[in-house]
Amino acid sequence: MSNENRKTSRPKHGPVGGMPTEKAKDFKGSLIRLIKSMSSYHILLIAAFAFAIGSTIFSIVGPKILGNATTELSNGLINKITGVGGIDFQAIGSILLTVLIIYIVSAIFSYIEGLIMTQVSQKYTYQLRKKISEKLNRLPVSYFDKKTHGEVLSIITNDVDTLSMCLNQSATEVITSIVTIIGILVMMISINIPMTIVAILILPVSIFLISFVMKYSQHFFKEQQEYLASVNGKVEEMFGSHTVVKVFNAEEKVLNDFRKENDKLCKSAMKSQFFSGLMHPIMTFVGNIGYVLVAIIGGAFAIQGKITIGNIQSFISYTKNFTQPIMNFAQVSNMLQSMLAAAERIFEFLDEEEEAIVVDNPVKLTHVDGTVEFQNVHFGYNPDQIIINDFNASVKPGQKIAIVGPTGAGKTTMVKLLMRFYKVNSGAILVDGHNINDFNREDLRGIFGMVLQDTWLFSGTVMENLRYGKLDATDDEVIEAAKTAYVHHFIQTLPDGYQMQLNEETSNISGGQKQLLTIARAILADPKILILDEATSSVDTRTEILIQKAMDRLLEGRTSFIIAHRLSTIKNADLILVMDKGDIVEQGTHEELLAKNGFYANLYNSQFEHVS
Repeated sequence: MSNENRKTSRPKHGPVGGMPTEKAKDFKGSLIRLIKSMSSYHILLIAAFAFAIGSTIFSIVGPKILGNATTELSNGLINKITGVGGIDFQAIGSILLTVLIIYIVSAIFSYIEGLIMTQVSQKYTYQLRKKISEKLNRLPVSYFDKKTHGEVLSIITNDVDTLSMCLNQSATEVITSIVTIIGILVMMISINIPMTIVAILILPVSIFLISFVMKYSQHFFKEQQEYLASVNGKVEEMFGSHTVVKVFNAEEKVLNDFRKENDKLCKSAMKSQFFSGLMHPIMTFVGNIGYVLVAIIGGAFAIQGKITIGNIQSFISYTKNFTQPIMNFAQVSNMLQSMLAAAERIFEFLDEEEEAIVVDNPVKLTHVDGTVEFQNVHFGYNPDQIIINDFNASVKPGQKIAIVGPTGAGKTTMVKLLMRFYKVNSGAILVDGHNINDFNREDLRGIFGMVLQDTWLFSGTVMENLRYGKLDATDDEVIEAAKTAYVHHFIQTLPDGYQMQLNEETSNISGGQKQLLTIARAILADPKILILDEATSSVDTRTEILIQKAMDRLLEGRTSFIIAHRLSTIKNADLILVMDKGDIVEQGTHEELLAKNGFYANLYNSQFEHVS
């Protein structure tokens, strides 16, 4: 697991005294919102709770009725021994048949309840995933600057899965545990009050011992999760960087590092599992003490004729089952905490501020000329730190505009503002005389085509990746665009040509080849305004010359913005904007700027000095 994912990995809920449970910041608020968000399933939830309660009641009644069969059998044996009668097998059979029917009905109710809850939890999480997916498309780029990919991915996977699982398991378990505790208490009191008091007095002992074990086990389970994340990180590093490991003969070092982390995980896991394993023996031991006390007191009452043997059997059965719902309730409370913590993060994500996708009275351009104006633009990723100050520029249709400057001057930021990835703090950006904020997002971005230094490719065939620029393009159109970008020959050399499958990381082709594919995709999209951000940074000089020729043909009649560090590639630009610290410090053609012998000239000459 990477550092990024390690930061966001969360421990799973576990048994009582097991893994630490993450708590919701606003338990009550999260619970209320979760219930409201499930309003369309209220009838199904009520039905599930009703069946759960019915199943529990039937299962509670069963032992007492079964005790009647034991009483009937013992009375029959005594009658047979004393010679005053025999065993009434018909009565015993009727009792056993009644118990069988009760347990069958209980099982059917439990099955129906489980079926309903599974349906509710899966449908609800399906709707959540759908909402999250739709939300992702409405979030501004600035959101992903604040959040790591691991954090966003954790919401979609871990949190939704936790919510689904806990909802399915814990929602009705709370009801059944409460009903079981109350029901067993009622049945025990109906049998014998003194014996009930003895059984209840065992509980504080159990709770004290469980709390003592939990105090130590929580620490070790937390350690186990931390070491597990560390081990996962080592494994991912070994697989993700195996080439580097082999190049530097670092296999032994990597293995030693892994062994150290694995040893720590092993020791912490042994301790945590040991303490967790104590829970059952402790509860069994305390329970057995309770059985002994109940048996002694019950035996004394039976001799006095105050209680039947069958009722003693039923009471012992209830005593055995009395601690189980308490254990379940403690476990479910942990699960509820995990569920609400997950729900809270999901709701926070769904509440994030969205960018304007559709605006009132949007601008609709039937024809795009390609005029772009920046009017007194101020912008900062953080409002307290403005990085672009009073930016002004006027671009005519069809002009080739180059934006140059040192790293951090604001070159890429300018084109991101043009695409409305971010909103300007003040000022305005106009396209054909219209403020970009007056366009629907889809219409605005349909005007532009982008090729960035970060290649945008995904798992799929080469043909699918190219067609992403124009989804309704024919194969011939795709191939023609590839030829224009001088990538057709390279594609033909691939094992399956245009049908070759790119892997998830697109690591089965080179960086330069990725860049060529993204350029071909932009050519296929045929945008009115083209943005190239270091588009030729990953190709060799010969290929770059070919691409430049293709771009010259493509850019005819189109407005284009070209960001380049290698100034030799933008000599033929109609206008060069020289940026430094967010401001345009110079503008003009290549020859004009060299003649000024200013910032641009120093920047241009320094590249050749560096090369020499």
